[in-house]
Amino acid sequence: QVQLVESGGGLVQAGGSLRLSCGASGRIVSRFGMGWYRQAPGKQRELVAGITSGGTTNYADSVKGRFTVSRDNAKNTVSLQMNSLKVEDTAVYYCNAIWLGEIYWGQGTQVTVSS
Repeated sequence: QVQLVESGGGLVQAGGSLRLSCGASGRIVSRFGMGWYRQAPGKQRELVAGITSGGTTNYADSVKGRFTVSRDNAKNTVSLQMNSLKVEDTAVYYCNAIWLGEIYWGQGTQVTVSS
């Protein structure tokens, strides 16, 4: 079992920045693919950014150039640096870990961007 705990959400004005962190416990997740998803009210959960065990990253088109995902395998953490935030980035952000069919989710952290 893997437990994921997100932190760093909050309220920020449009154009501002936030950094989300996700700490994993229970198992070493260096072999896991890690990702950040978000879900806005009334919308489906969507992938925001992912990072493989080897460090390859991918991003949703809507956040390319603004968000950066990174991982620290020594600390068992994954982070999401969010810059130039927009009102439409408002959502609950979830951390995700995947390996060999195992999928784990964090409880989510709220990000609210005001105009």
